[in-house]
Amino acid sequence: PGGTGKTFLISLILSNIRSKGQIALGVASSGVAATLLPGGRTAHSAFKLPLNLNYNDQPMCNIKRGSVEGRLLQECVFIVWDECTMSNKSAFEALDRTLQDLRGNSRLMGGMTVLLSGDFRQTLPVVPRGTRADEIKACVKKSYLWPNVKTLKLTTNMRV
Repeated sequence: PGGTGKTFLISLILSNIRSKGQIALGVASSGVAATLLPGGRTAHSAFKLPLNLNYNDQPMCNIKRGSVEGRLLQECVFIVWDECTMSNKSAFEALDRTLQDLRGNSRLMGGMTVLLSGDFRQTLPVVPRGTRADEIKACVKKSYLWPNVKTLKLTTNMRV
């Protein structure tokens, strides 16, 4: 829920990793959320996600090996994706396939730690001309990746 310190905690984690000289990326599903993260970008911008996620069975990010973005993802040790609940599950699956390819590692997310942050009581993914059922089907919880996610909940309101 709002006020539990998600953004504050994410900022601390990113700063801690970066203070050790390692690369940590902070991305968010919306531009507003991305501006709240230190060095944050939208997931679509950072990962060059295809715009046709809903129409491709196995989408991949538009990042090539040897490119600046490709080298960045190869050297990166940690990604945090804020407001993940707003993104289509295909975006996470595209990132998974891309990281496996770029890093030459068939483990989930190419062996990298990815922290997903969000509130499922807020906005679900937008599915153009889709029904409520289509939106639920597009949710990250419906991805083949979800059974591998360890869920932690922040429950104490820190704004009080």
